[in-house]
Amino acid sequence: MCRTPLIIGIAGGTGSGKTTIVRALINVLGKERVAYVQQDSYYKDRSNIPLRDRENINYDHPDALESSLLAYHLQKLRNGFPFEKPIYEFKTHTRHTETERVCSKEVVLVEGILIFVNKRLRDLMDIKVFVDIDADIRFIRRLKRDISERGRTVDSVINQYLNMVRPMYLKFVEPSKKHADIVIPGVGCSKSAIEKLSSMIRAELGHLR
Repeated sequence: MCRTPLIIGIAGGTGSGKTTIVRALINVLGKERVAYVQQDSYYKDRSNIPLRDRENINYDHPDALESSLLAYHLQKLRNGFPFEKPIYEFKTHTRHTETERVCSKEVVLVEGILIFVNKRLRDLMDIKVFVDIDADIRFIRRLKRDISERGRTVDSVINQYLNMVRPMYLKFVEPSKKHADIVIPGVGCSKSAIEKLSSMIRAELGHLR
């Protein structure tokens, strides 16, 4: 690695369109130039407690995440070194024994709902992007995802949203928007928003040369 990578944080509520933005940026910049790190991989392993107790944990609170490990890994990328990223299983709330190697590249995209809440993480980011969208759309997207991908029931998703997701969004995620350098809409992943963000990234890369 011949130079310090550009680290870009992409935050926003669950279902806001963060992953769509990430995919669009990778497509524009080229996957050979981009390393992608999801904050979701850093949920704490809960294999030491019964499954019923794991299901009652508030996973939308910052304490549910091992942010210090994520910060350490981002620092390794910044220094030009690879790291072993945890693989998290949402259905059981545990980490796999195997890991996934992530190598440092020109651009590092780090994505998650709470990445701007932690100052240590914010300080590692060169550009901070917040993806904004109406709450009803975020809820519908989360409902579909949790049922199809995580084996949840409609009632469990609604209960979690009302008791944990929404209150934590209002307490932590929404206020963290003030740290963003750019706020973009999550509806439709507009071409103009991606072009604006891509131009900003290319300009920053130019400064780092």
